[in-house]
Amino acid sequence: MATSDAGWLDRARTVAGPGFNRWLVPPCALAIHLCIGMAYGFSVFWLPLAHAIGIKDPVKCDGMSLATALTTTTCDWRVSDLVWTYTLFFVVLGAAAAIWGGWLERVGPRKAGVVAAFCWCGGMAIAAVGVSIHQLWLIWLGSGVIGGIGLGLGYISPVSTLIKWFPDRRGMATGMAIMGFGGGAVIGSPLADLLMKRFASPTGVGVWQTFLVLAAGYFVYMLAGALGYRVPPNGYAPAGWTPPDAAASRFNVALADAHKTPQFWLIWTVLLLNVSASIGIIGVASPMLQELFGGHLIGAPDVGFTAFDEAQKKAAATVGAGFVGIISLFNIGGRFFWASVSDRIGRKVLFATITALGCALYGAAAPAVAGTNLGLFIVVFAVIASMYGGGFATVPAYLADTFGTKFVGAIHGRLLTAWSLAGIVGPLLVANWRDARIAAGVARPEVYGPIYLALAAALAVAFVANLLVRPVDARWHMPGETVAVAPASSVAGHGGGVSLAAVAAWAAVALPIAWGVYMAVVKALVLVR
Repeated sequence: MATSDAGWLDRARTVAGPGFNRWLVPPCALAIHLCIGMAYGFSVFWLPLAHAIGIKDPVKCDGMSLATALTTTTCDWRVSDLVWTYTLFFVVLGAAAAIWGGWLERVGPRKAGVVAAFCWCGGMAIAAVGVSIHQLWLIWLGSGVIGGIGLGLGYISPVSTLIKWFPDRRGMATGMAIMGFGGGAVIGSPLADLLMKRFASPTGVGVWQTFLVLAAGYFVYMLAGALGYRVPPNGYAPAGWTPPDAAASRFNVALADAHKTPQFWLIWTVLLLNVSASIGIIGVASPMLQELFGGHLIGAPDVGFTAFDEAQKKAAATVGAGFVGIISLFNIGGRFFWASVSDRIGRKVLFATITALGCALYGAAAPAVAGTNLGLFIVVFAVIASMYGGGFATVPAYLADTFGTKFVGAIHGRLLTAWSLAGIVGPLLVANWRDARIAAGVARPEVYGPIYLALAAALAVAFVANLLVRPVDARWHMPGETVAVAPASSVAGHGGGVSLAAVAAWAAVALPIAWGVYMAVVKALVLVR
């Protein structure tokens, strides 16, 4: 289709013209990822929603089943009913990315980003209706399912575009965007807390109003990001850059063939195990710290966790929140740091490093300092959190190196099914194992030792799987797909200087990030006071 005949949202209308600054693309990706990243922060709503009817004290109904909870208007929901929304987020995210990844590659990032904005923000609006009339199924449908589709499309929308704009810094480029996904909760959680306090009243907890305000703000940001996307012209290369290995840089593997290769499933396994080993333990970070260190956290070293009075529980919970804040900051920073490092040492070496280091930290360091040295324990889990985020951010570049760039967004979408599965397996494994050991009478400081060893074993398997990744056999290369890289001076979009538009775009995403980091640091300072 000729560009003049293409619809305004079509890919052909997003090809960059002469003089376009490629540094305008990362803030567009960040604008979308910072909004959908609030999925990580939805736990801020669980306790208020568990009091939605009773306000002060929850209205409990004995014998209420999950099915009953979906439609009840007289009983307050349990937290266990609400957290299914979180599970739906990441299951639907992976499914949506896998199903519509090929469509995204055809229509381009602008149209996919606009659809993501309508799904994510429209889903929150539907969830707001569900809260207002106390119908849990509407929350599941709105935020969980429809919002989950927006998550999937929004998450992968910038991947292929950034990799093509930054062939010289693939890891850094995707690291910047995916850093935004980790940072979404750092901004959204304290903002949602402030909004709920503003809208709370004697007759309501302020959640549905907060949903609507967030949805409106996110919609503006996501649309701005989507409409700002531009794709590079064919043959684009940054000024002064040539591929380090031209033969390895120019082939592509078809979307229909990528999953037929052992490389896809080996990388899928690495992602599954790296995420499973991290997300489960991060989910219990606050209670884990309190159970392991007990009264040492609040200046009462002789008091164990189970002996805390109400005041001590609140004080310890505050410290636990500070620990979660530190983990969040390292999770975000690790996405940019480790992905950027991969540009220098290579993706395979990077994954070998983080899986081996993670195995050592879980298998030796964590058990050694658990309950004995608070400072070292925090350092251990801060590094683990950084590698969790770093693995996420590096995977798209790993896929581009392995399968080429033509279908990398869609291939990445299919790979995210590993994330969806890990989002179920990791938390269930850690939480159920923890609960079973506590029920068996194991002392709280001794609960986590076997769990750490199991997670170390998972990372050891991931280490081996990564070592087995080899270049894709030439029989999977698409025929006629060798691309001649044009001289940079003849290709639009090689500019990278400072412009007013670039400054404004980066300020629009940097200021919310700075505020969110400030709020996280304030919480984290509790640990050093």
